[in-house]
Amino acid sequence: MAGVWFDELEVGQVFHHAIRRTLTETDNVMFTCMTHNPALLHLDEEYMKGTDFGQRLVNSGFTLALMVGISVNETTLGTAVANLGWDEVRFPKPLFHGDTIRVETEVLELRESKSRPTQGIVTFQHRAFNQHDELVATCKRSGLQLKKPVEQAP
Repeated sequence: MAGVWFDELEVGQVFHHAIRRTLTETDNVMFTCMTHNPALLHLDEEYMKGTDFGQRLVNSGFTLALMVGISVNETTLGTAVANLGWDEVRFPKPLFHGDTIRVETEVLELRESKSRPTQGIVTFQHRAFNQHDELVATCKRSGLQLKKPVEQAP
């Protein structure tokens, strides 16, 4: 189990995730098509040449999913019960094919579950940066997390 138990997390704790990912045209087109998103922003290079961006943008849904996915190994792998929601999702700068992202996660809030004594609710702040260390995405994610199991006497 790579994730962290609820009772091992601390408010203010920051995880600098080792996985980095270069975004490809295939990533963008496959995600966009799989989610039935016909936006020209992601699919039509000729159309985008005439815009302020000059090229296709990486689908923000993919950016969000990748940012959260990169965080899983060090935070919730094997310890998550359920994802409760994503809030305050922001994309301050666009991503393009060939950009590389890195992600960091901060623990913002911890509270005991009132109805589930073996679990707690954690709020994470995920932040993604491009290869120029520019902030490209953020979101708060709340999840139900397992507490460390109590060892039973033999």
